[in-house]
Amino acid sequence: MGEEISPEDKEVAELQLDAVIGFNGHVPNGLKCHPDQEHLIYPLGCTILIQALNTHEQNFLHGHGNNVSCVTISKNGDYIASGQVTFMGFKADIILWDYKKRELIARLSLHKGKIEALAFSPNDLYLVSLGGPDDGSVVVWSIAKRDAICGSPAAGLNVGNATTVVFSRCRDEMFVTAGNGTIRVWELDLPNRKIWPTECQTGQMKRIVMSIAMANDDSFFYLGTTTGDILKMNPRTKLLTDTGPVKDKYSLGVSAIRCLKMGGLLVGSGAGLLVFCKSPNYKPAKKIQLQGGITSITLRGEGHQFFVGTDESHIYRVSFTEFKETLIATCHFEAVQDIVFPFGTAELFATCAKKDIRVWHTMSNRELLRITVPNMTCHAIDFMRDGKSIISAWNDGKIRAFAPETGRLIYAINSAHRIGVTAIATTSDCKRVISGGGEGEVRVWQIGCQTQKLEEALKEHKSSVSCIRVKKNNEECVTASTDGTCIIWDLVRLKRNQMILANTLFQCVCYHPEEFQIITSGTDRKIAYWEVFDGTVIRELEGALSGSINGMDITQEGAHFVTGGNDHLVKVWDYNEGEVTHVGMGHSGNITRVRISPGNKFIVSVSADGAILRWKYPYAS
Repeated sequence: MGEEISPEDKEVAELQLDAVIGFNGHVPNGLKCHPDQEHLIYPLGCTILIQALNTHEQNFLHGHGNNVSCVTISKNGDYIASGQVTFMGFKADIILWDYKKRELIARLSLHKGKIEALAFSPNDLYLVSLGGPDDGSVVVWSIAKRDAICGSPAAGLNVGNATTVVFSRCRDEMFVTAGNGTIRVWELDLPNRKIWPTECQTGQMKRIVMSIAMANDDSFFYLGTTTGDILKMNPRTKLLTDTGPVKDKYSLGVSAIRCLKMGGLLVGSGAGLLVFCKSPNYKPAKKIQLQGGITSITLRGEGHQFFVGTDESHIYRVSFTEFKETLIATCHFEAVQDIVFPFGTAELFATCAKKDIRVWHTMSNRELLRITVPNMTCHAIDFMRDGKSIISAWNDGKIRAFAPETGRLIYAINSAHRIGVTAIATTSDCKRVISGGGEGEVRVWQIGCQTQKLEEALKEHKSSVSCIRVKKNNEECVTASTDGTCIIWDLVRLKRNQMILANTLFQCVCYHPEEFQIITSGTDRKIAYWEVFDGTVIRELEGALSGSINGMDITQEGAHFVTGGNDHLVKVWDYNEGEVTHVGMGHSGNITRVRISPGNKFIVSVSADGAILRWKYPYAS
């Protein structure tokens, strides 16, 4: 820690992360209930979230440089281990975390490319890890020494990759790996630092294993396959005991499987079916249909209650006796395109991603409303100033207005733009909507009680409109476009006032509150200040080291503004000094938009991996 700190680094403080709305439901077995039965642990991008079940408290484990691909918790709950993906040929880290202290204990680097799966031994002596397709090895680590004991290729030469691993529930020396055409029971020979595999015999059956579970007494282990059947194997004899169901196999594969102490299995399918069944026939004794393919089933205690995660980023709580589900968390599972607060309140905000618009309660991270338009993509949203409608821009060329309480469609403007509606803004008198399209047109719409009329189509931009901001008095607006121009329009004469040119694809623009300057940014990573009156550039700042800047917002006083982009960082800037004062690290996808809440309490940023992050605004307002 003895390096000199350069003056530039000294001033930049860390932005405090308040809350995260997000869950990567694509990580197999990524959702875990901690043995303390009070916390859920799950990945989101490079971060691991520890979410208290009874309160809204969240803790974050930061340390991975790339997306987390697997997570596991030791039996007594002291340790968490997580693995990541990395670029081809590079080492992928496993991180060992101290659960109670919420901090990194060790970084274990041997595998290349990706960590496929991890498992702790029952007495927390060892951790076994499985490398991804480019790596193909299995390694046993000593927890005490934080070092590798031994390794071996995970599967034979004539079969596919091993993708799952499960440890014995009783012995620290036995574990099982399985995958494409391979099922192996391994014995650890500690004195000789070796692991010895035995291939399991399945006769004529060739299966690709998706999921694996060990019975509590090690008498059997169960394998879920892509063809939707379950294999029951004996780890002592290495032979197949039974298999099923014969008819009605589980659609899209058995993607998650858990043994219950009282006997029987919990099974989740890729088609979202959750089932309780028993060997040998594996017919559903109880079943419910969930939204999205099931990727995780995790027990709370003995399994009187359990949690299920799906690839549509839903987390359900299920009680075993009633076998009824309660949705406890949900978030976007596709890139979030826009975020907006209603005028004058930070209590709730709206986001849009792909086919849906969601309204969130800010403090509890709860989804209050979801508006879905199937098979369409929503590019941008705005609240009408009176709070009575959410105006939205869609790729089918329609502008749709919804009621924010019920989600009812109030009106739709058909064929508003030729190549989809890409940007939208409203005037504060609620009488006009200004929209931008993929073809570059800016259109001004008059909104009456029952009617929506096109007032003017302004044809100057040559390419899609990315951002629109309206002046407070509604007499002027600015539109940014990917054609390298920003245009300031007179909304009274409905003519162009001024044009700004730069060698960039503009992604975002803001008026300074005094409205004689605007700031812009885009793919050239420069933040430029412009004179509204004559379109001249006043100053240019280097906004980021890499990637485009996609979102910016400015406070109502104009002293500070925020930016976010493809470098995954949220930056707070001093407007007059032109310097970064705070940086927020937490996103693992490209940031698409960022907003400061009314009243300057929070900053909310959204990203291409579906995450919504809420930060504490660093200055007292």
